[in-house]
Amino acid sequence: MNKKLETKLKELPARPGVYFHKSLDGEVIYVGKAAVLRNRVRQYFRAQKDMDAKTQALVAEIFDVEWIQTESEIDALFLESEMVKRYKPRYNVLLRDDKSQLYIRIDMKSEWPSVSFTRHPLDDGATYYGPYYNGYAIKKALRFLRRIFPYYTKTPTMRSRKDLDSHIGLNPSEEITSEEYKSTLKRLMKYFEGGRQSIQKELEKEMRNAASKHDFEKAASLRNRLNDLTELQQKIMFGDKESIDISKDKALSDLVTLLGLPKAPVKIEGFDISHMGGLNVVGSMVVFINGVSSRGDYRKFKTTVEQNNDTANMKEIIARRLSPKNIKAWGAPDLILVDGGKGQLSAAIEAMKLTGARIPIISIAKRDEEIIVHSRNSFVNTSFIEGVVKNPNKNIIVEQSGKFYRINLHPGQPNAGAHSRNLRGSPTSSAYSDVIKLFQRIRDESHRFAVSYHSVLKTKRQTESDLEKIPGVGPATRRKIIRSLGSLRSVKSASLEDLSLIVGKTKAQNIKRFL
Repeated sequence: MNKKLETKLKELPARPGVYFHKSLDGEVIYVGKAAVLRNRVRQYFRAQKDMDAKTQALVAEIFDVEWIQTESEIDALFLESEMVKRYKPRYNVLLRDDKSQLYIRIDMKSEWPSVSFTRHPLDDGATYYGPYYNGYAIKKALRFLRRIFPYYTKTPTMRSRKDLDSHIGLNPSEEITSEEYKSTLKRLMKYFEGGRQSIQKELEKEMRNAASKHDFEKAASLRNRLNDLTELQQKIMFGDKESIDISKDKALSDLVTLLGLPKAPVKIEGFDISHMGGLNVVGSMVVFINGVSSRGDYRKFKTTVEQNNDTANMKEIIARRLSPKNIKAWGAPDLILVDGGKGQLSAAIEAMKLTGARIPIISIAKRDEEIIVHSRNSFVNTSFIEGVVKNPNKNIIVEQSGKFYRINLHPGQPNAGAHSRNLRGSPTSSAYSDVIKLFQRIRDESHRFAVSYHSVLKTKRQTESDLEKIPGVGPATRRKIIRSLGSLRSVKSASLEDLSLIVGKTKAQNIKRFL
């Protein structure tokens, strides 16, 4: 153990958090979580006789340790899974398996929403929190929270009939309305997002109001919920929004230097387009807060015009995102990352000009994993980039092509794939590997989200009937036609007179004309 590492081990806090083991060349080789950072990290450097071969190999390679404190162990669980996705450490074998991901699902669009767990989030309108890798800890946290915010684990069929969960106060009471129940669920979701303090203030205010109106039964119930909420802090504290020290994220601090940003970009948004030959064209927007994905802020777009033109499609998506209405509703990002080359970046810049926004915007090209920056219209300070052009160095290569800079942050580093040329499999490291992996994580997530939405629309299009495309023919009329004629083929071969007997002459003429 070197002296620098020995000194750092003495500085470890007795708080929950995520730690990063690094090799001699600065590569993150393992990411772990801890309820108490001081105790967990120091365990690696004690007697090794009880360690397995993999752990011994890991310890032998550790040269440095970094850590990020979080408010709770659950925060650490979420942050750990995100950091493993970004860095793909060589020793995190189990956490790299996507099959172990667990999400919390709440279907707020239902009359009586339920809270459940799933490993496969869908674009079904429900709200998802996650992913989490330690399913036991997540389920344990939800059991505690259910005592404070009673909820259904499955949609109730007969609310008038009490089951065991209702008797012990885990399900909402029979007297509560759907709106009141959803209000309770919104507080539960707010707790997931780190709003514990504001929830406490709301409950205290309601308790005082109930007491002033001499509704002592309600006041006592609110007092008990407040006590349970305070007790929960001592057991486990759940928060989907992690509290991290942004200055310790090397990728974000490197971006300040690389792009000449005034501060570390707290909110980064990534955009991608997905379609098949110009059909079912969709766009995705993923959001990363402090370098960590924030699924609740993701957005998806369906283009108004279906065309096999990625630059035009990107222009429409960026223009809609940066419209005054959406800037007011969603806030403005600190940095925009577009998936594509010079064409997509130019289209995005042109869209930004139309909205009047001035936000740093760059793109990442799949083929060689190069960053594309416009010399004037990317709204970044290119002093550092221009300095590299004049004085090349081994850590970064910058090529100027007209008004664009192509930035290679991994000179001499071989690529491992064919389509996206993923650099994570490379045996060598880069001085900007943290930036590369952050951008890849954002780009891959925006691609996944776009393809997911496109697949949903494509499946829907493949299974819809031609009758659904006819203007003026609604679900009731379609059922009437199919019930009478049996199939779409029979509808097409039916005479105008036969159709008129079923739906009337005007609709019959419309259907025959369309088919």
